[in-house]
Amino acid sequence: MTKSDNGKARTLRIAQEPEADELLGRSPLAALVGMLLDQQVPMEWAFTGPHTLAGRMGSDDLDARNISAYDPEAFTGLFTEKPALHRYPGSMAKRVQQLCQFLVAEYDGRAEAVWEDAATGADLLKRLNALPGFGTQKAQIFLALLGKQLGVRPAGWREAAGAYGEEGSHRSVADITGPESLAEVRAYKQQAKAAAKAAGRST
Repeated sequence: MTKSDNGKARTLRIAQEPEADELLGRSPLAALVGMLLDQQVPMEWAFTGPHTLAGRMGSDDLDARNISAYDPEAFTGLFTEKPALHRYPGSMAKRVQQLCQFLVAEYDGRAEAVWEDAATGADLLKRLNALPGFGTQKAQIFLALLGKQLGVRPAGWREAAGAYGEEGSHRSVADITGPESLAEVRAYKQQAKAAAKAAGRST
């Protein structure tokens, strides 16, 4: 997943912090956890979380088996330690642990196994949607991220990702490749939020 055609690790620039982005580019689980955390907080905060969590666990990467077996109260402590990993650290710690427990049970603890042999985009979307904490929208965004930036492109992946898979769009983290595109995605989200609010007032 995380290797480019020349064998080097792919570079992501979602967290806008070099070490955090380096981890996202080489660690399938870090990318999944970042996507899981991406709600009700700024995108950079969410995707910096995996790197911060790994450091607090004394490692340079995340391991699904270690996380799944971690004492729940102690694991929550890793999230609530200042600076907190999320606006809702307790609930998100629980979700991350549930995600890792699912990966251990269903995929031998290997996050990349979720997508590496998916035959079609629809199959991959179904797998992502089955992950704890991943609704349809989050699954489609992550599918788009896999296709656009990480080279995971089973047949029909753009269609399965919906609008998030559109080439040249700036709708989600799947389209962030640096500060400029981050600003474009943030502007799109603000416009969509304002439009939804206006539509709600008119009904």
